[in-house]
Amino acid sequence: MLRRLSPAPAGRRGQRARALRPTTSSRRPLALLGAVALALATIALPSAALADDLDQNLSSDEPIADDTRAIESGHVDIGPRYVDGEWTVMIHDDTARTDPSTPSVWRHAEKTVLRVVDAAEQRVPDDPAYEFLGAKAGSEVLIVPQTQNPQVVWVGWNTQDPEAMQRMDRGATFTLLGLDGPGTLVTYLQSGNFTEPTVLWDSRSTKKQQPVWVDVNTHTHANWVFSEPGVYLATFRVSADLIDGSTVDDVRTLRFAVGSATSVDAALAATPTITAANAPAVDDDATGDDASAAAETDGAARVAADTSSVLTVVGVIVGGGLLLIAVVVIVVARSSRAKRRAEQP
Repeated sequence: MLRRLSPAPAGRRGQRARALRPTTSSRRPLALLGAVALALATIALPSAALADDLDQNLSSDEPIADDTRAIESGHVDIGPRYVDGEWTVMIHDDTARTDPSTPSVWRHAEKTVLRVVDAAEQRVPDDPAYEFLGAKAGSEVLIVPQTQNPQVVWVGWNTQDPEAMQRMDRGATFTLLGLDGPGTLVTYLQSGNFTEPTVLWDSRSTKKQQPVWVDVNTHTHANWVFSEPGVYLATFRVSADLIDGSTVDDVRTLRFAVGSATSVDAALAATPTITAANAPAVDDDATGDDASAAAETDGAARVAADTSSVLTVVGVIVGGGLLLIAVVVIVVARSSRAKRRAEQP
């Protein structure tokens, strides 16, 4: 004779059912755990992406473009390149690459206009740290940013031409000799959220030469701040000591058409006050003590940037790890309570 089994009491059946599937309270911590993991992955990505943006290798066979060009977006660098055995300052143009298989090109500075469109407009922060810009808080300036804005030309500098790297002793000195334009230009580095801006070049300076030391095989971007629209001509000398004991230098002018309404033709036609013909002689003091100080400042800025990035990543990892531990503890505790309730008669 078969014995008929009595149905389990409704309360106990419900308790057993809850024990077999996650309760609402236990699902929430699990969802939070997944969200935290996703957030950590998302936060950690930008630092790596930023480092990758500056990671580049130049080829010795990149062609020289002889056409006239106005560049208003994309990546360009100024830097020394050997052309027919001559140390020459040119503009390295990545915007010419139509796809990854095509090479970048080098352009002549006198045939190239760096067009800074209105998308570069920003307001000066209400922060004493930015008083060095000489503009009132809240006023509008045009900025070629240190971090790339796809709508604005991204101007940096490099010492990565293969032949130049082979011949340079330790690096090169980039010196601002003068600026022609309706307003001012300040170029500065912002290394991290917790560091003061480091001014590299300031057109208001009383110094005739403003040198900045750049190590060999370096690729750098900074903030270029123009106080108002118009045509600007920034004349630079790039000089270096070579491993054979000789020295080289070249003087070139960068042409900026700042503001969307500024004429590119006017920028091409403008004549700089300082040219290679009348440029002051290389100042041993400027390329010595001042350049060394600039190198130390630039190095300190880079160390600060690296330190800031490391501290940020460490902070995210430690904080995220503590949060993950807390979530796991909550999940385990609630699961244990749910299990005990399910086992109660």
